[in-house]
Amino acid sequence: MLKTATVQTRVDPAVKQDARKVLRELNMSMSEAISLYLTQIAQQQKIPFDVRLPNKVTRKTLSDVEQGKDIHQVDSVDELFRELDS
Repeated sequence: MLKTATVQTRVDPAVKQDARKVLRELNMSMSEAISLYLTQIAQQQKIPFDVRLPNKVTRKTLSDVEQGKDIHQVDSVDELFRELDS
């Protein structure tokens, strides 16, 4: 006999809405996605993706964006990689 347990969580409504759109395209319910996530945690004995603290540059960039400050921009991915390589 199949047993079920209930999981309740609070999430930002915009995050839920955005996730629901993606899941709809995957033909997957929110419940199925959460079940898949928890199954992967149980099977892998870890979170199934990297969870890291952002480095100093990333933290500053995120802070600047949240505050509406201008950030460095490039016109193309090629230009970005040229700058990163230099």
